[in-house]
Amino acid sequence: SSGEHRTEEFQKVNVLMKVPALRDGSFTLAESVAILLYLARKYKTPDHWYPSDLQKRARVDEYLSWQHVNTRGKGSKLFLSKVLLPLITGQPLPPEKLEGMTEELNVVLKQFEEKFLQDKPFIAGSEVSLADVVAVVELMQPVCAGYDLFAGRPALAAWRRRVEDAVGKQLFQEAHEEIMNINSLTADKIAPDLVEQFKNQLLKQ
Repeated sequence: SSGEHRTEEFQKVNVLMKVPALRDGSFTLAESVAILLYLARKYKTPDHWYPSDLQKRARVDEYLSWQHVNTRGKGSKLFLSKVLLPLITGQPLPPEKLEGMTEELNVVLKQFEEKFLQDKPFIAGSEVSLADVVAVVELMQPVCAGYDLFAGRPALAAWRRRVEDAVGKQLFQEAHEEIMNINSLTADKIAPDLVEQFKNQLLKQ
């Protein structure tokens, strides 16, 4: 079992801090992207999620390789620093630090629009793929921390609506329900050993 000492409230947020894990019989796997690809192949999901067409698949792989230090890296850094760090230290994030992190994310968003989206409905072309799902989850983190990165970016906002429609509005909302309520999390709901761990990790950034 994964950390029974942790509170239920924190476990809802825990997906943002630690990669999820998959157990399939005696086989275990970490890393969210590897898990998604494993599941897509094992259950023979509809082709558009991870296309058999070599070039479309390469577009999905290209985004999934790029996102680790870009959309995921900058998006989660802003989220953690803006939401968790003040919770743990009792101090708000200094405005100049927040500004710097927001600017880093803005650079990535511009690259995402110009390189990966361009004028296509989805990252791999005309149909939604795993790349779009991974991307939208990453971009919802800063939104839930109070930075509406879709405002003033009509192409990005239209893409998000297309992804939402493709996965289904209800599923989309359910997937983000816990993170949307992140601001109701309080420090006493986080196990003390994790508080120390995250304090050290976040203060380094």
